[in-house]
Amino acid sequence: MTNKHIAYICADSGIPVYGNKGASIHVQAITRAYLRAGHRVTLFASRYDGPTPPGLEHIRTVPLPAPPKGSTLERAEAALAARAETQRLLAAHGPYDLIYERYSLWSDAGMAYAAATHTPGILEANAPLIEEQRTHRELVLPEQAAAIAANNFALAKSIIAVSPGVAAYLAQWPHQHIATIANGVDPAPFAAARESATRHDDHIHIGFLGTLKPWHGLPLLVDSFARVHAAEPRARLHIIGDGPGRADLEQDLAARGLSACATLHGAIAASDVPAHLAALDIATAPYPQQENFYFSPLKIYEYLAAGLPVVTTRVGHLHEVVHHGEDGLLVPPDDPAAFAQALLELARDPARRSRMGQNGQTRVAREHSWDAVAQQILALADA
Repeated sequence: MTNKHIAYICADSGIPVYGNKGASIHVQAITRAYLRAGHRVTLFASRYDGPTPPGLEHIRTVPLPAPPKGSTLERAEAALAARAETQRLLAAHGPYDLIYERYSLWSDAGMAYAAATHTPGILEANAPLIEEQRTHRELVLPEQAAAIAANNFALAKSIIAVSPGVAAYLAQWPHQHIATIANGVDPAPFAAARESATRHDDHIHIGFLGTLKPWHGLPLLVDSFARVHAAEPRARLHIIGDGPGRADLEQDLAARGLSACATLHGAIAASDVPAHLAALDIATAPYPQQENFYFSPLKIYEYLAAGLPVVTTRVGHLHEVVHHGEDGLLVPPDDPAAFAQALLELARDPARRSRMGQNGQTRVAREHSWDAVAQQILALADA
């Protein structure tokens, strides 16, 4: 595989590419993987935020037009208008061997430029953005959003779906090729943090990592933890992350008398995640039942890399992410009693926790490293 000049485009103003959101980590991680493989990356983004993350100090960065403060409609109109400037900036820093664009609601500039210059264009789709925007936020200009999506999907040489749910959504649109490639993880820092961790108590530390949003199932986790703590007072709950659900979470914990045995760590830097996970005994992903589940949960790959047994719900394709009885336990969604029972089983069996953790750590390093993800993407570009 010859060395390539890759244009990586993230025109989504909701993603600070140097931030700590899951999407931010995704951009940083896949960029590092391209660099480790010997390629050159020029990163185009409408929002950076924060200092340059380690390993990305020497890439070229090109700021894209940022939308103005204002209404959702004003921001959407500005993003649509910025597409021409994005293509101008691409032309100014080319040529490229690959155009890699993260699908965003209002930009098809990358795939349009790739088609116009006869450059391989790969589009990464992480969610059915139109439906997501309509359900959870405010969808303005729906016809324009659909036109952007249709143009993106039709022009891309390959579309990467991060989950089977996303792939099923994409298949409804005109397209050339869809490849399902799940999210990844950099195993090394998680393994190192686990090896160097020391314990100073006999508590059972149960944790959740992620943004505090409705679709992550935090009410079920609190309900389940209350049952666990009643049966096993050594249990402690750790919530790593922040978001709009924090006030409700704190109120729920206080109402159940659990505030003293629960720690809300707030948002943390990505570099601190391995150490926080190394302090846990069990990790959770309590997703509720959802129609058309499409997440590729970065947190679960990080849990596995950290050597933690995972308790999650049997929704969507999660049975492919967590192997029941091997590196975690799957329970029915929206069933706090079943979730609590799974947590209790692991809390009372340290040998089983250790065995599951080792199994997950081995599998994720073999199958889900970011380097393996990058190799699959680049193979698509060369096909």
